[in-house]
Amino acid sequence: MLRRRFLVGGAVSAAAVTPAFAKSKVTHASSSAAEQGSYAAFLAGVRREAISKGLSASVVDDALALTSEPNAKVLKADRHQPEFTLTWAQYKARVITDKKISDGQAAVNKREALLGKVSQLYGVDRGVIAGIWGLESAYGTKMGTFHVVDALATLAYDGRRAAFFRTELFKALAILGQGDITPAGMLGSYAGAMGQPQFMPSAYEQYAASFPAGGRRDIWNNEGDVFASIANYLAKCHWIAGQPWGEAVDVPDSIDQGQIGRTIVRPVSYWATQGVRPQVGGDFTHMGLSGAIIRPDGVGGEAYMVYHNFNVIRRYNPSDFYALGVGLLGSAVA
Repeated sequence: MLRRRFLVGGAVSAAAVTPAFAKSKVTHASSSAAEQGSYAAFLAGVRREAISKGLSASVVDDALALTSEPNAKVLKADRHQPEFTLTWAQYKARVITDKKISDGQAAVNKREALLGKVSQLYGVDRGVIAGIWGLESAYGTKMGTFHVVDALATLAYDGRRAAFFRTELFKALAILGQGDITPAGMLGSYAGAMGQPQFMPSAYEQYAASFPAGGRRDIWNNEGDVFASIANYLAKCHWIAGQPWGEAVDVPDSIDQGQIGRTIVRPVSYWATQGVRPQVGGDFTHMGLSGAIIRPDGVGGEAYMVYHNFNVIRRYNPSDFYALGVGLLGSAVA
């Protein structure tokens, strides 16, 4: 039976590598905190560099005033993340609970009109938007309580991936300079994943959007901006409107395990001739598409036909488990 390791920390959901981590190479620190000198000296260097980049001194000072020493809770979370070895069945049971579904249905029903408008504007399925919202921040209720500048400065000074977090710190300061959020309002996970979509600052710069367009991009408090930002992320990663992400299927024993895998893409019509059938019964409704069969727990476990849009969800977080969780939760709540 196949198993996968996940690290869990702060507001980041089980399974969860945050979006910016999903798209960024992790770079190890070239020097230790001791080699850099005191934290005060480190912050002074950050201030000088930020101002030299054209950022307002008052904005930088307000942001750095939130961090006077390395945050012990951030360092503890970074260094002592509990490690779990989960099967797909175990992961599914953790993230797609009856409560998560009922909470999601209530949240989506309350915001049906807004989700519909954003979905139509970006051409992205509203269920997938809701699924990401649900997995990343429990429908906006758990986005983290760490001050992002404090967390990023701590990890840039004394973390295992100092170079990566230093880059994210300067991007966070640049976002503050744009006036989209205040330093005190820029909250997120211990690793700096921000707001309800859990964007790293680099992801925010590339994908955050306002709805309606033209306003501040507030992914912390404005649900229109939250949904638009998630949808914009997927749209820019080439989501195809009107196509499904995937579906549960029954796979006959006659299909060799060597044909199973996300990269083995064949026309749906081919799979149908091999005896693959939708689990809900009947024939495939998307016979003109191409797809792959994945069976996360191996022979005897659940099987899914996944299409192009499944791989787009994986651009948000490069995990089959995560993409399946988003798709199934989204289908259940929307």
